[in-house]
Amino acid sequence: MKLSHALIERNSLLLLVLILITVSIGGIVEIVPLFTIETTIERVEGVRPYSPLELAGRDIYIREGCYVCHSQQVRPLKDEAERYGHYSLAAESMYDHPFQWGSKRTGPDLARVGGKYSNEWHVAHLIDPRDVVPESIMPPYAFLAERTLKAKDIALHLEANRRVGVPYTDEMIKAAKEDLQAQADPNADTSALLARYPGATIVTPTRGPGTITEMDALVAYLQVLGTQVKFRDLPAAALKQ
Repeated sequence: MKLSHALIERNSLLLLVLILITVSIGGIVEIVPLFTIETTIERVEGVRPYSPLELAGRDIYIREGCYVCHSQQVRPLKDEAERYGHYSLAAESMYDHPFQWGSKRTGPDLARVGGKYSNEWHVAHLIDPRDVVPESIMPPYAFLAERTLKAKDIALHLEANRRVGVPYTDEMIKAAKEDLQAQADPNADTSALLARYPGATIVTPTRGPGTITEMDALVAYLQVLGTQVKFRDLPAAALKQ
């Protein structure tokens, strides 16, 4: 046995080949079983695709690097559950491309931030974080309230997401622009929007009626995080993901 090990350790090419064989076997053992099941994510009731305005806000969230300081992953640990709420389920991120799970937390986890604060709180926080959280080290994002949201291609954005598995219907794609505008207008008829995207938060435009800003889109996105799954109604099996 010693001689065999010595032979392998002295022959770099042989060592490399054996490492590749070992890694390949391990990979096959882990990957092949995934092809024998319909999906690795158990679906739970309530999870829906993002509304057009929420999707646009998510793009801004990623563009500004918010994920660098805020994860969206509550781990199954007692202290995390006490602070943030129920641990994250894979199904909650099934329509995220890419998902926002991570381990970096300069600021708090945002997986359950939706509905925790008012729209006005989020706007004030983004304009100057220290106005609402004195000890915050987060930089201000006041400029988002001055930037008009560029969403003329929002329907194409939904269509692109459908191609990677997000179940946007033809009706959703056709009504994308109207739904985006309705979600940022408290006086609009939002019945069709809410029928397609239940629970969507209606935001008040920061620059007044008729102009939707990047701030409005980001607030809409933050307000949906963690609100779709009703954990009290879930069967025990779904909570074991």
